[in-house]
Amino acid sequence: MRGTPGEMAVELAEIAAGLPVAASFAMATGITAFREGRRRSSLNEAIHELRRPLQALALSLPGDSGRAEAMGSALQMAAAAVDRLDREVNGGLAELAPEPVVLRSIVESAIERWRVRVGAEGRPLRLRWSAGAVELRGHEIELTQAVDNLISNALEHGAGEVAVDVRREGDLISVEVCDDGGSVRAMRRRRLRGRARGARRRHGHGLRIVRRVAARHGGGFRLRRSRDGTRAELTLPLAGGAR
Repeated sequence: MRGTPGEMAVELAEIAAGLPVAASFAMATGITAFREGRRRSSLNEAIHELRRPLQALALSLPGDSGRAEAMGSALQMAAAAVDRLDREVNGGLAELAPEPVVLRSIVESAIERWRVRVGAEGRPLRLRWSAGAVELRGHEIELTQAVDNLISNALEHGAGEVAVDVRREGDLISVEVCDDGGSVRAMRRRRLRGRARGARRRHGHGLRIVRRVAARHGGGFRLRRSRDGTRAELTLPLAGGAR
């Protein structure tokens, strides 16, 4: 049997159509299993190739403590994403139990990670902390991903200043990220960036991650858009409650 993969698939389908039902089903199942095996093998190779450069980057962090912490947390997020992909493909161990988490270091590291981009775009990025010294109980890497996605979303879809406001409201901690909203100028800039990349991008993944993290930690998430701007608020209980 020769020809392109598409021609081979057509020939296999034609052969299967001429066989008894049971034999046709068995052949179709075998073809599906073969394709799934190849796909899984390709995914595992990609996972392997992602882990190696991440390990190399981790060994080459800068000496400056602030930049090293920011870059280190970025690498931890990337490594966690690879681990999740590995579990989705191959299955894996149960997740780790919740631990005490210092929220301020998570937020400050996120601010530091995004300073280069906001500096290049000429957009202010400020942090106002009025929550005092607080500690949560949960999954540090997931909370890091949530805060990072909030800032990324404001930079990608908003305009003007990005303000991160962290405050305590009773037994809850509010992490609110605000921007000047989706102005015409910002929309034009995003379209130009999209054309420069030369590919369509899928949107909405980041905020879905934020919602999932909020739910897993017993908190909530609200996104409010108006003519004055966009406000994305993640609320988390001081006592934790991660599942």
